[in-house]
Amino acid sequence: MYKTINWKLFILTFGFFFLVSFLNAQSSIGNYIPQNGDIIFHQSKSSQSPFIKLATKSKYTHCGIIYIENGKAFVLEASRVVKKTALEAWENNGIDKKFVIKRLNNAAQVITPTALQKMKSVGKSFFGKLYDITFEWSDDKIYCSELVWKIYDRALGIKIGEPQPLKSFDLSNIDVQRMLKKRYPVNIPYDELVISPSAMFDSKLLIKVSEH
Repeated sequence: MYKTINWKLFILTFGFFFLVSFLNAQSSIGNYIPQNGDIIFHQSKSSQSPFIKLATKSKYTHCGIIYIENGKAFVLEASRVVKKTALEAWENNGIDKKFVIKRLNNAAQVITPTALQKMKSVGKSFFGKLYDITFEWSDDKIYCSELVWKIYDRALGIKIGEPQPLKSFDLSNIDVQRMLKKRYPVNIPYDELVISPSAMFDSKLLIKVSEH
């Protein structure tokens, strides 16, 4: 004769194993909770990424700022144009989907609701602007780390990393030299100030909060 199933025991047991599986899945993904103003870095799949990697001696070649809107995380970035990209989509644009997220070490005190509105207002002023392939320090066009740097500087008065003259990077590689000559057919502006993703990544003002 078949025994009657103890449904309460079955439900409790099933629930226990479901909870364990859920927790394991969560731990494998990580417990990062997106926060306004976080800066995300990765090695992009763009054609210029290998040259940036060689010149800056860093694997991080692209970055953006994370914002939360209606409960969803977006990255404000300068890619082909300045735009918002869903965080999940942004992750897929990196090599092997790897990325690191850093945060201002005193973000809780500094990024107040008022400060956040200032940051978004500065960022909005760049919406739709084309990516600057010649890395000029103007607002006509803009590149990824320049966008992040200027938002923090103009909204909060915080300089994350120091802009460096182009000549201070390692330009000795033959492929890097070819890229420079292609982008600057007449004169290479060696004294032009450039803020690189690596300079921002290494800033002591930031702490690492997540890595995938």
